[in-house]
Amino acid sequence: MDHLVSPSLLASDFAHLENEIQMINRSDADWLHLDIMDGVFVPNISFGFPVIKAVKKIAAKPLDVHLMIVDPDRYLTRFGEAGANNLTVQYEACTHLNRTVSEIRNLGMTAGVALNPHTPVLLLKNVLPYIDMVLIMTVNPGFGGQLFIKESYNKITELHKMIDAGGYNVLIEVDGGVDTSNAGKLVESGANVLVAGSSVFNSADPEGTIRKLKRLF
Repeated sequence: MDHLVSPSLLASDFAHLENEIQMINRSDADWLHLDIMDGVFVPNISFGFPVIKAVKKIAAKPLDVHLMIVDPDRYLTRFGEAGANNLTVQYEACTHLNRTVSEIRNLGMTAGVALNPHTPVLLLKNVLPYIDMVLIMTVNPGFGGQLFIKESYNKITELHKMIDAGGYNVLIEVDGGVDTSNAGKLVESGANVLVAGSSVFNSADPEGTIRKLKRLF
């Protein structure tokens, strides 16, 4: 499968949000990534349900929603109703992870689990049969524009081997410091989905940058 590109709206110009989304619609991007932060699990606050619903009305690409919040179970239904297509929860925020991801699937969304940089992929061994995607955070979550953690390559490779060994149909998504300089190595390491924020929206040619991320080889 060719890799996917999911530009992160967190890095966009909020004063011209509709224009930014329309740019994504025109581009070679596959998904539109939304980071949901509550100021508790991570030291930042981002989008709420009204914004997600507004984005959904404009976006022509599936909404790839990453919850960086405590107790995500309270809101799974509401994120589905707001328009999320993919819903990813943090491993570190879920007490009963199997139940959480099963409910996400029951609500008609694809279920993902994100790992912070310090969390080993081995902890996902028993949940891989029940999810559709793993999001490897390659920076500490909470803010855009951080430097990529180089040890993440080995982590992606290790996860890729786990998925192959089990014969699971699970995508590997990568978020944090992704740009045209490291995207090729990330895909070669086993990544299927590239989330890119600052490298896209701070570019002089965002559509061109997305095109380069999509056509690496």
